[in-house]
Amino acid sequence: MPKPYPKEFRDDVVRVARNREPGVHLKQIAADFGISESCLTNWLKSADVEDGIKPGTTAAENTELREAKKRIRLLEQENEVLRRAAAYLSQANLPKMMYPLVRELAADGVPVTVTCRVLKIARQPYYRWLACPVTDAELVEAYRANALFDAHGEDPEFGYRFLIDEAAEAGEAMCERTAWRICSTNGWWSAFGKPKKGKAYKPGPPVHDDLCAVIDKHGVTRHAFTAEEPNQLWVGDITEHWTREGKLYLCAFKDVCSNKIVGYSIDSRMKSHLAVAALNNAVARRGEVAGCIVHTDRGSQFRSRRFVHALNHHAMVGSMGRVGAAGDNAAMESFFALLQKNVLDRRSWATREDLRIAIVTWIERTYHRRRRQPGLGRLTPVEYETIMTTKAVQAA
Repeated sequence: MPKPYPKEFRDDVVRVARNREPGVHLKQIAADFGISESCLTNWLKSADVEDGIKPGTTAAENTELREAKKRIRLLEQENEVLRRAAAYLSQANLPKMMYPLVRELAADGVPVTVTCRVLKIARQPYYRWLACPVTDAELVEAYRANALFDAHGEDPEFGYRFLIDEAAEAGEAMCERTAWRICSTNGWWSAFGKPKKGKAYKPGPPVHDDLCAVIDKHGVTRHAFTAEEPNQLWVGDITEHWTREGKLYLCAFKDVCSNKIVGYSIDSRMKSHLAVAALNNAVARRGEVAGCIVHTDRGSQFRSRRFVHALNHHAMVGSMGRVGAAGDNAAMESFFALLQKNVLDRRSWATREDLRIAIVTWIERTYHRRRRQPGLGRLTPVEYETIMTTKAVQAA
């Protein structure tokens, strides 16, 4: 069963269809975006219902219904917890430890989160009890932290070097490094000292190795952006452009094999969710992508936990170039140069909506289906991938 198209892609297609010029039929727009006319018609009907143009059940109403059913199920679980807890506590011959009750309810299908919230107990101690008792190292650490905390409370002007002596007198000796780590973790600073608030911005360290770098016979490091099959190597980057309403940001990923833009996301803010949304849109449209290398620069969006987690979730491999080296991501920079020349710099843009429609239309209609590329044998990216898919099927 094919995966559904990303919501952002569907919304963009609807925007283009609603803002089409007179004489342009839905069949042409559907062909430009690589979908069927009936699919586009259904998207327009759903959009009309969502916008209140036509009667029907909106996605918000369906979500409300699901949330209501979820709340009912949650109330039933909470009632079961209270009933079982009352029966458990009424037995005078049993120890009043609540963790066994939590385990029994979990085995019967009641989530641990619900049980702990109703009984007003923390989950983390329960999981520690369930897995193993507190280790000796953690117990020693707690005693040392208590000694340092008591010493800090009595003499707030003391730094960690002076707190060591006070803790040693209380029977908890430790080295300076251990005392510094405990005090730093808990924020126990001297009243006369001020911790550093920050530092000048520097590019962060890469979270992935550079998998596209090769060393030629002269010992010079170069980058080879080549792939024999689709979904072997993707390159991605973020670009921005001004409108009268403010900046608009585009994050896109390109398949090096066919030069096709496999996924993109457009937003008014350049946050980590922009890169994550573009990656998820690409995966939704490409299908099986496990093992694919995703090469980017060292932007904070691509070094974020969300983006790294998304790569791991899809079983993809990250790759990063150097700082301030545009050639390390030249394959994506060339696409953005084309976009800049063909769309962004053609005229001034009044609204973000106008620029968004222009970007999406140029990518899906012109770049993918009309712009023939010499590197692909004078074929468009869609034609090239179609030929490769046909050959693969025949070879199988």
